[in-house]
Amino acid sequence: MELDYDLMRRKARVIRRHVIEMIGEAGSGHPGGSLSCADILAALYFGLMRLDPSAPDWADRDRFILSKGHAAPALYAALAERGFFPVDWLKTLRKLSSRLQGHPDMRKTPGVEASTGSLGQGLSFACGVALAGRLDGSERVTYVLLGDGECEEGQVWEAAMAASHYKLNRLVVFVDHNGLQIDGPVEKVLSPEPLEDKWKAFGWDVQRIDGHDVKTICGAVRSALESPWPRPHCIIADTVKGKGVSFMEGQVDWHGKAPNQEQVRMALKELAADEEK
Repeated sequence: MELDYDLMRRKARVIRRHVIEMIGEAGSGHPGGSLSCADILAALYFGLMRLDPSAPDWADRDRFILSKGHAAPALYAALAERGFFPVDWLKTLRKLSSRLQGHPDMRKTPGVEASTGSLGQGLSFACGVALAGRLDGSERVTYVLLGDGECEEGQVWEAAMAASHYKLNRLVVFVDHNGLQIDGPVEKVLSPEPLEDKWKAFGWDVQRIDGHDVKTICGAVRSALESPWPRPHCIIADTVKGKGVSFMEGQVDWHGKAPNQEQVRMALKELAADEEK
């Protein structure tokens, strides 16, 4: 299948714009880590994943699990743009009776495959999903997005060990390696480095890439799934917290703080300028 990288780049910019608008409207949320993973989500939802929004329960669909559930605004934006629900829903983020909670809820939101938010649990859930696919005789792929700070959680490594033990070769994990978590730089809070060596030691196929280059992202996934070795795959994606908005980039303060209306205006102006390039 021929991939449309220009479409993915456009959708990544749209996702970022939605993230700023949604969190600004809600007055709360997590912009930094939502902006850093936009290119990964655009590559998955507008290129790599087998999906049918008109049949969201299609058994052979690929699955995506947002383990770093606080980046829900980016996931909601991708799902809305992909056609799982109306884009107008995005305005209701975190509001009473909204179907778009602050963290993903698979019982409320079309297209959400797992209720997440308590860090470290998504990969365990994904192992079960991947094992179920094997039992079903399906070639579907299970994708997971972890945060680099989330890799401090012990449950991540228990799940990593299980995935390797069961040779879950249709399981692809992205680590959004933006270097910052709510308390500061990941390397100072509780460094998981050397991250590549750790995943390899747990029996995973590992690649390290530019997490803002959709063509590289797609190439890494294709390379992983074409590997003859029966093992799970980890793609460490080097990213920038707050990517696309200059005053948010690389700033830990924007992990979980909403922009005010003037900051929303400034951010959207920057993103619009980027779209015109």
